[in-house]
Amino acid sequence: MKKSEIMYGLHAVESLLKQSPERVLELWLLQGRDDDRLHKVIKLAQNFGITLQRASRKVLDDKAQSHQHQGVVVRVKPAKALVEKDLDLLLEKTEQPFLLILDGVTDPHNLGACLRNADAAGVHGIIIPKDNSVSITSTVSKVACGAAEVVPVFQVTNLARTMRHIQQQGVWILGTAGEADSDIYHADMKGSLAIAMGAEGKGLRRLTREACDSLISIPMAGTVSSLNVSVATGICLFEAVRQRSESR
Repeated sequence: MKKSEIMYGLHAVESLLKQSPERVLELWLLQGRDDDRLHKVIKLAQNFGITLQRASRKVLDDKAQSHQHQGVVVRVKPAKALVEKDLDLLLEKTEQPFLLILDGVTDPHNLGACLRNADAAGVHGIIIPKDNSVSITSTVSKVACGAAEVVPVFQVTNLARTMRHIQQQGVWILGTAGEADSDIYHADMKGSLAIAMGAEGKGLRRLTREACDSLISIPMAGTVSSLNVSVATGICLFEAVRQRSESR
C-alpha cells in the first residue's frame, strides 16, 4: 500500500479537511492567490494545526501532475480501503439502503461524476470490483468535488457474489440494459435498492447482469444508442429519488 498520495482541487481538499483532516501530511497553496475560496481552505487547515506552504504554479503543476489543481495541493495518507465486511456493517445499520453498483467503469472522470451524482441523490454507498475498475485517484477526487470523501466506495473481489449476498440481505437489484423490456419509469425503485450500471458501450458483464433481479432501460428518443455512464447513472438515481420521496 502506498504511504501517501496526492489530492488537489478546492472542493476535494475542502471536503477532505472537513471529513478527514488527520490524513493531511502536507498542504501547498499557490503563491499570490488570495481570495474567499482559498480562505476557506486556509481557515480549515489552521483550525486543525496543519502547516501551509506557498509554492509557484510550476511546483504545484508538478506535484499534482495536472494544471487543474486550482491553487491547492495536498499530500495525504491513503484512505482506508472499504471491503465486503464494511458493506455488511453499512447494511446492518441502514434502513432501506440505497446503493449504486458500477461494473467496469475504468475512466476516472466517469467514476468522479458518478460519485457526485451519488452524493447528490443520497446514495449510501457505491460497490465496484477490485479488478476491471478505476479506484479512487486524485483525478476521481477532483472531478467528484468532495463526494469521494463522503460517499463510501466498497471494492469487492467478486462482484456477482457480492450482489447475491446483498440480495440475501433484502436488497433488490435493478440492472440497466438497452434491450430491457421495462424502463426506469415503470420499475419499482422504492425500498432497499441497488442500481447496477455498466460501462459505456460494453454495459453490464454477463455474470453481473445475471445476478440482477430485473433489467431496466432508459427510453431513448433520438439516434444516439447510449449515454455516458455518469449521465445514465444520474437519470436512474434521480428517478429512484423521485419514487422514494413519493412513498414516504
